[in-house]
Amino acid sequence: MDSGKGIFGALTTAAIFFAASAGFQAHAVPKRFAANSTQQAAPPATSRPIGTIQSIVGNLIILKTDAGATTDVVIGNTTRILRVAPGQKDLSHAETIHTRDLQVGDRILASGLVSGDGKSVAATIVIVMTKSDLQAKQAQERAAWQNGVGGLVKSVDPASGNIVVNVAALGGNKTVTIHTTNQTILRRYAPDSVKFDDAGPGTMAQIRPGDQLRARGTFSTDGTKFQAQEIVSGAFRNIAGTVMSVDAKANTVRVMDLIAKRPVLVKFTGDSQLHKLPPLMARGIAMRLRMAANGQQAQFANRRAEAMRNQNSNGAPGGPRRFQRGSGGAGENLQQMLNRLPPLPISDLHKGDAVMIVSTEGSERGEVTAIKLLAGVEPILQAAPKGKPGMVLSPWTMSAPSEGGSN
Repeated sequence: MDSGKGIFGALTTAAIFFAASAGFQAHAVPKRFAANSTQQAAPPATSRPIGTIQSIVGNLIILKTDAGATTDVVIGNTTRILRVAPGQKDLSHAETIHTRDLQVGDRILASGLVSGDGKSVAATIVIVMTKSDLQAKQAQERAAWQNGVGGLVKSVDPASGNIVVNVAALGGNKTVTIHTTNQTILRRYAPDSVKFDDAGPGTMAQIRPGDQLRARGTFSTDGTKFQAQEIVSGAFRNIAGTVMSVDAKANTVRVMDLIAKRPVLVKFTGDSQLHKLPPLMARGIAMRLRMAANGQQAQFANRRAEAMRNQNSNGAPGGPRRFQRGSGGAGENLQQMLNRLPPLPISDLHKGDAVMIVSTEGSERGEVTAIKLLAGVEPILQAAPKGKPGMVLSPWTMSAPSEGGSN
């Protein structure tokens, strides 16, 4: 994830920079810019390029703008350089720094006069978000998303602001009620995109049963409720099937979709995630599917809960946290477990491999873009209800925004 331009950085940075720079008037500028302005009847042109510092030579900053252009930013004796923290709404807590404090990779907005050739800006004020501050903020947000909640939408109640989702956990699927307020940020994935940066503002009306949804916020004590600060949702396609062919150079895999009963071409991008389940994990998930089909899931969950209580009462070190992380004590979220699996190269997929995929809805040509692919799922597909392998697919195969997708 590019510093400041990742899943949160780009929008936050731009909004803060523009808000923070509003109202500032020009200070003294270098003579070559001032001379330019006296020859024109109209006021001199101003510019506020936003981007990432590529290099610094003396008082000259080479800026790679978010639009992809390169701009020279000239720092003068009267240029104000202010450091703001990611998420800061104004300059009330800004720190004055100097040119020597700037580093390659910092994100800046430079407000000032444009030279006659349009290639330079004589900065009157430079607003900075340092690379280290952005990385710390992104790490914090990654943790918030990973410890949030993800699920398939079961129901939506716009009047109450509640969304009920089915969540997969080690103790079996459960429902979590996500509560939203007027302050909750709602985002919606763009069609045929796995990038969180492509997600636009969303509404409750867009969220439908069957959608995949992730939220960051705070769990209730019992893990059945979740207060959402931000939600991203989308309508995605579930694919369960076997690999027909692999083209590692083209980053594509052709899969026989057991749900749709037809072949589908799956494309992979830098944001797609590929993992392979360890055999023990795959067999464990398959066992719970069989138990659920036989009505034994509740008994299994009760035995597990009893074992956890006994372990905790015996003072086992780390007992509560091990099982409660991110799922309110009802078993560790499978999404979090899968996030820790090593990536699987596409070249390690072979004809006949069983896979489960969450993808974009796809194009009219029948191509889809993978969000996440799981291999090593043979036991799971064998244990799935007959003719309904899609029932075992759930949001734990969906990337969180902070993982590059998602995410």
